[in-house]
Amino acid sequence: MEFSDLARAREAAEKNLATLQPTDRAAIFTISGQNNLDFTDDRAKLRDALRRLMPRPISVGRVNDCPKMSYYIADLIQNKNDPQALSAVTADVLDCQFNDDPKYQSQAQSMAQMAAAQGLTEGEAETHLALTSLKDVVRRMSGVPGQRCMVLVSPGFITPQQEYDLDNLIDRATRANITMSAIDARGLYVVVPGGDISQRIQRNTAVAGIEELYRIASASADADVMAELADATGGEFFQNNNDLAQGFRRVASTPEYYYVLAFSPQNLKLNGRFHNLKVTLRTAEKYSVQARRGYLAPKQASGPEQEAKQEIEDALFSQEEMHDLPIDLHTQFFKPSAGEAKLTVLAHIDVRQLHFHKADGRNNSNLTIVSGVFDHNGNLVTGIAKTLQMHLKDETLANQMGPGLNVKTNFDVKPGSYLVRLVVRDAEGQIAAENGAIQIP
Repeated sequence: MEFSDLARAREAAEKNLATLQPTDRAAIFTISGQNNLDFTDDRAKLRDALRRLMPRPISVGRVNDCPKMSYYIADLIQNKNDPQALSAVTADVLDCQFNDDPKYQSQAQSMAQMAAAQGLTEGEAETHLALTSLKDVVRRMSGVPGQRCMVLVSPGFITPQQEYDLDNLIDRATRANITMSAIDARGLYVVVPGGDISQRIQRNTAVAGIEELYRIASASADADVMAELADATGGEFFQNNNDLAQGFRRVASTPEYYYVLAFSPQNLKLNGRFHNLKVTLRTAEKYSVQARRGYLAPKQASGPEQEAKQEIEDALFSQEEMHDLPIDLHTQFFKPSAGEAKLTVLAHIDVRQLHFHKADGRNNSNLTIVSGVFDHNGNLVTGIAKTLQMHLKDETLANQMGPGLNVKTNFDVKPGSYLVRLVVRDAEGQIAAENGAIQIP
């Protein structure tokens, strides 16, 4: 993001802080991962975090602009085999490197292809980081109680080869009831003929005309992802307007009404292809429907280990209590000093009510036990996972497991108010989850 765009976005976001209610919690996350601020009700911390935001390019970039190369053009050359794009970049190299001498045409084309390969690598890395960061924010927000609204402020980016990752991000946000809105940080922008004044002037008028067409197409494509995220999750996309403060007011609120529709495709092939979706209303009145435009079929079936890990993670960051397994949560603490505390989370398991598999004369069952400690803003402070493997003889199960088993997990924490979350999952996919609150003075 350009500094001028970031400065306007920071000012608008700071104005929006005044509209937050006492029960609201806000966080600031950046794609670079620097100067993040987790959910808090402290307005002073939010203002300070906003003022410390600075542009932080992910890639170092090339030493010079010969040839001019963007992720959009690199994708056209490398992935779409666009001859016009390659010809335009080759002509640019011929002009800026070889003074438009046609005898160097072959070398110019090789340099154009090398620049496209580098531009593609850098662009893919930046897009991957952006989508991964957004997915992390969705995961973080999934366990936050109340209405969940995410606002992406960005000049946009493209996802030519990351459609599956984008679709997965939308899936996660939809399942977690997270509304994703977006603000185009460029405001009301125009593509300057001939390019930015800081860039090298293209002397070949024919190539300059093609480059301008690509700049216009690229600027439009940059906004497509933000529009898709908003449409697919019930959010709003604010663009082509310099009043970013108005943009924050419009997108920071959740929709007054929304509907969640779901269906399970039959005989779906695991080929990763895109399938269109269309939602219409069978009414005489004319309404506009904002909905997801389609979905991608999975490329492969999820493995059991991956599914189990995801289920545990979803349960940990949820507030819902589940009782598929016989567990009880207990907590206790002691303070070795005024500023330190030892917190013990005790999971009591009624072993006799568990389902065991009999093999080799033993009763076998495996449990995954995860304890998480959250602060009063819902931020995960720390968490520990343990695995309990039981291979019990009949007499042991009958005579020695009457009181059940206790699994202790210890944490070093500071005095304060905490929410403790206990999640237990067995090998068959049954899950129990309980909440506990503790105040450490």
